[in-house]
Parts: sequence; structure tokens; C-alpha cells
Amino acid sequence: MSKRFEAQLTMDCTPIHEIEIPAKSRDEFPAFLKAMQYIYTNNDLNETIYSLLESKICTKKKTGRPDMHLWTIFVLAGARLCLNTNYDRLHYLSNNDRLLRQMLGVHDSLVRGSEFELQTIIANVQMLDDETLRDINRVIVEAGHQGFKIKRNGSLAFKS
Repeated sequence: MSKRFEAQLTMDCTPIHEIEIPAKSRDEFPAFLKAMQYIYTNNDLNETIYSLLESKICTKKKTGRPDMHLWTIFVLAGARLCLNTNYDRLHYLSNNDRLLRQMLGVHDSLVRGSEFELQTIIANVQMLDDETLRDINRVIVEAGHQGFKIKRNGSLAFKS
């Protein structure tokens, strides 16, 4: 059964809340990583998302596939959607992109035994269906709206 996430930090593993994500990049991936960092550090949001993931993923009997932490599945599924990419690219990024590896909570550099297998990624990420992802998206959007106030015309303005 998949567990939530147990950070077992080693000397070359950056804590998720300390990851330095470039702020001036025009690429969508750093913004995605920043959102993941916010979700990880926001306990209420984190708890709600874990509950949704557990209701979908942790209900099945033990299978032959290697388990991933719920956080890892969530981040990889989000990265796949953010980049609109296939599993081959996701496999490459999960094993070679330093910031993604930090967000996954694994060694910053590729250390023997810390790589992700393609079939393991596919088997685990595919367990999240569209309905669960929509529910998670709704929770994240509601959390994002808490930082804004609604103007009379219905638009959002940042709370000061």
C-alpha cells in the first residue's frame, strides 16, 4: 500500500521547503514546481489532497507493482499534465531533472538505487483517474482563491 511521504533526508537531499526554484523563467515547469512546493508546505491543503489520493489509490489489494509514495505519484501526475507529455519524457525528467528530483524528495543527483523505472511510473501514475484529478484541481483552485478577494464585478483582486 502506498504511503503518504516520508522524507528521509540524506546529506545530498534538499528539503522540499528549501528548494530554490527560478522565479524569472518563462517556462511553465518552474511555476508548477512552485505550486507543488506550496501544496507540500500548506498543511490543510496537503491533508485534503492526501485524503483524495488515499481514497483512490490505497483502496486496492496488494499487487505486484512496486509502490510509490502518494506524494511522488501526485507530483509525477501533475508534471505529466503540466508539460502535456508522455511517460518516456516523464521517466527521463524524473531521473535527470535536478529540481523535479528535489521535489520528489529523492537524491539531488542520480545515486544508484534512486532511479525510477518506466513501468513503475506508468503503473502508479495511471491509477489517478480524471475524476480524482478534477477533485484535486478544485481543492487547489479553492485554496488559491483564499488569497484573493472578489470585487463587485466578479473579478479577483489580491488581498492586501
